[in-house]
Amino acid sequence: MSQLNKHTVEKIGGTSMSNYEAVRDSVILHQGRLKDLYQRVFVVSAYGGMTDLLLESKHTGRPGVYALFANADEDQDWRDALTAVRQKMTEINRDLFADRNDLVRAETFIGERLDDAERCLSDLQSLCAHGHFELDAHLLTVREMLASLGEAHSAWNTAELLKRDGINARFLDLSGWNAEKHYSLDEHIKRALADVDLSCELPIATGYAHSQDGLMSSYDRGYSEITFSRIAVLTHAREAIIHKEYHLSSADPRLAGADNVVPIGRTNYDVADQLSNLGMEAIHPRAAKGLRQSDIPLRVKNTFEPEHSGTLITRDYVSETPRVEIIAGRRDVYAVECFDQEMSGFIATYDSELLKATQRFKAGIVTKDINANTITHYLSTNLKTVKRIRAVIEERFPECEIQVRKVAVVSAIGSDMKIPGMLSRAVGALAESGISILAMHQSMRQVDMQFILDIADYENAVRSLHKHLVEVHDHGEAICAA
Repeated sequence: MSQLNKHTVEKIGGTSMSNYEAVRDSVILHQGRLKDLYQRVFVVSAYGGMTDLLLESKHTGRPGVYALFANADEDQDWRDALTAVRQKMTEINRDLFADRNDLVRAETFIGERLDDAERCLSDLQSLCAHGHFELDAHLLTVREMLASLGEAHSAWNTAELLKRDGINARFLDLSGWNAEKHYSLDEHIKRALADVDLSCELPIATGYAHSQDGLMSSYDRGYSEITFSRIAVLTHAREAIIHKEYHLSSADPRLAGADNVVPIGRTNYDVADQLSNLGMEAIHPRAAKGLRQSDIPLRVKNTFEPEHSGTLITRDYVSETPRVEIIAGRRDVYAVECFDQEMSGFIATYDSELLKATQRFKAGIVTKDINANTITHYLSTNLKTVKRIRAVIEERFPECEIQVRKVAVVSAIGSDMKIPGMLSRAVGALAESGISILAMHQSMRQVDMQFILDIADYENAVRSLHKHLVEVHDHGEAICAA
């Protein structure tokens, strides 16, 4: 494969993938781009909602095939869930393939994989019924196998549909299905792309890529962005592009008003990291790291507004004038406050043990604060996990008084907010709206200000901060620069 910095690597999100015509017309063939149709690698997600059915719902936690298999008292539960996946995939195929022969081929491809997966799960369940074999030792492999089905389905379909429509597309299966030898992620990608000619081929790669170390143990459902990033880095892409169903905007338009928010236009990877920390990923932070280090620009575009240049994220961008670029937040955060009179002088010991507890149960830390005798962690997780963390802390520090409260976090973020009075303006905006601040944080780097609030104040806080810190600026500079 040629590595002359001529090509782009582009990722298409699940909601966008669910609309093939929009992807074809707005992304693949945008502006009738027959002359520069190629010199692109596409990495695709599973169709919208499919990974939820295969694993578990990302938003509600409702169990999919994996969760039911991992916790099954009866094997019929996960079998029924797999049947539901099969039915959903068949529905999608019937909507996409009008020609009978094409439909049969599509059904045969994914049907064989589903059959293999069901046999594998059944055999593993039987094996682990014996005391010498532990199911837990195999669950991560099961999770990866099931996740790969979604991307294999969407990538194969998309490649076939594009070929039907006269484009020389190529299904690039990175899932490692039935692979006889396992490689590192980088080596696997290099081998898969070795004979691809980007001058005349359009590879459609699975968002899941198999590797000997596994992706999900480190990145869980961020694996497709890691695949996307590594392909861009290893092939020295001139630009990485993510196609989403929405713009990366200055706030949630449902809260701040569609007429008030604007696409960010330009920002840097530092801002992207802050967004990721709040669960509003422009890109997974580990994926962004590779692009940043390789100085590859990342563009986030709206699939359904192809004429718009989107938002360009680069390593060194700083806004010409200090400003807030985006108001973001989340309202599903648990504040775990640990107070102990004996903590004074032993902060490091307490902090270390608290971090071990959160890491053990894989709770995300949004932020934390510390004083002489109190440490509060603000966690993005569920109540069940919080209770487990609390039990561990109580066992380790019996005298510690622990308070748990569900709160909201709202953050003002910008590539350069180093201007006197910025923090006071933000606090004033919240006070004007009658919002009490429970806690607040601003680091010396001054790329974000975080406000911990009562959940009931979340929406009003987003609107107020956006009105006073974002809407007061002319955003033409950033948008035009993109």
